[in-house]
Amino acid sequence: MAGGGFTDVGTLKRAHLYEYRITGYFIYACVVAALGGSLFGYDLGVSGGVTSMDDFLKEFFPKVYRRKQEHLNETDYCKYDNQVLTLFTSSLYFAGLVSTFGASYVTRKWGRRGSIMVGATSFFLGAVLNASAVNIAMLIIGRILLGGGIGFGNQAVPLYLSEMAPAKIRGAVNQLFQLTTCLGILIANFINYGTERIHPWGWRLSLGLATVPATLMFIGGVFLPETPNSLVEQGKLEEGRRVLEKVRGTSKVDAEFADLIDASNAARSVKHPFRNLLERKNRPQLVIGALGIPAFQQLTGMNSILFYAPVIFQSLGFGSAASLYSSIFTSGALVVGALISMSLVDKFGRRAFFLEAGTEMICCMVAVAITLALKFGQGQTLSKGIGIFLVIMICLFVLAYGRSWGPLGWLVPSEIFPLETRSAGQSVVVCVNLLFTALIAQCFLASLCHLRYGIFLLFGGLIIIMSSFIFFLLPETKQVPIEEVYLLWQTHWFWKKYVVESEKAGDSDGGRSTMHV
Repeated sequence: MAGGGFTDVGTLKRAHLYEYRITGYFIYACVVAALGGSLFGYDLGVSGGVTSMDDFLKEFFPKVYRRKQEHLNETDYCKYDNQVLTLFTSSLYFAGLVSTFGASYVTRKWGRRGSIMVGATSFFLGAVLNASAVNIAMLIIGRILLGGGIGFGNQAVPLYLSEMAPAKIRGAVNQLFQLTTCLGILIANFINYGTERIHPWGWRLSLGLATVPATLMFIGGVFLPETPNSLVEQGKLEEGRRVLEKVRGTSKVDAEFADLIDASNAARSVKHPFRNLLERKNRPQLVIGALGIPAFQQLTGMNSILFYAPVIFQSLGFGSAASLYSSIFTSGALVVGALISMSLVDKFGRRAFFLEAGTEMICCMVAVAITLALKFGQGQTLSKGIGIFLVIMICLFVLAYGRSWGPLGWLVPSEIFPLETRSAGQSVVVCVNLLFTALIAQCFLASLCHLRYGIFLLFGGLIIIMSSFIFFLLPETKQVPIEEVYLLWQTHWFWKKYVVESEKAGDSDGGRSTMHV
């Protein structure tokens, strides 16, 4: 098969011996950790709404506010094209990009829980500073602190959830991160819809309420257990075994614990995990998990729509309140998509969702581009029928993204790295993700201004490329234990020549190579 996407379960070592049952302890740990997604989601939702509020624009960006009132003097696509305004949004993601490398050290040295709590603290401080800002400098510094929180949270939370989850439900559990991200976006849009009516300080309330999820995450994190994988990696074998038995709800964890020991032995032999990522035997994880998927997740154009949904709808002729209302519909579609993926991803697999939803996303982008090309011109407003059609198309696009690239963009990278490079690999994932997020946030409005409807055709073309990438290069990982995913590369039509040849050559850091011949 060209895609090489099916798993030969017979190649797995001990997966059939794993036992578990769902416990209250396990549920608590996953729900608290997943709150990290709400930090990311709330900011995604709130920042776009705040940048369309007149009170906010008048105080910090008066030129943008004046331009907004001059509909007929320039192309409607260009009303919000202001690099300082977009820097308000993208500065957070540049900060997160840098902080994720510090998060890698903390995550490996002191565990996933430590990074989660550092992230909550930084996000809380940033929210306080933003809500009390009196100049642009305070806004940007606050955004940088928020970015530090997101960098730590996004680095640690997907790893935490994937390591805590039993293999058979790892997809659903990991997607709690995406679900809380989507709920954060939805709640932020509801809050923006209400605070937009509070003059002149409603925007401060929107930004300040970001302290709520950060507080919940910190308080819950105080009682959060560390993952067994991390405890074993730190040499705390007895505690790791005890936590594993508690989260699995059974004392029959010998097979899984043995896999953790093997993975930990391999991890200890790696002194420079970032350098180890570049080795030939780790080429599949580097290309797919660290570079390809996180970059492509942003190149779908989804976060551009989320950042600027209120702005887009205003530019398309909706009123200020109507644009925020429309954004609530799109973020609601994102939540529904996440729930669909959580329910079915462990049954139908990762590849099926990537490919099916990718086709739908391409069709939606082309439909939006054609509609705007035919119906949207200089100084014109859209008819009600065309406006409704565009909202429907965008909601369908969001629904498709919400069950594919949204959750799977975090799930797949978090489950394909071996333990010895998992923390470093996830840092590169977050770094690449935030780099592309920041670049698109900084460039999208200018691109919308100059490319007009062509920007949506560009995203449609990119989705064709990334769907082909998935079809040919990603094997199916559903229900494969996280410490045995590396075995899939040995039978993949393309990657086996990298992995098997590396094992034959006897890489010096290849602890698994000698352990699992």
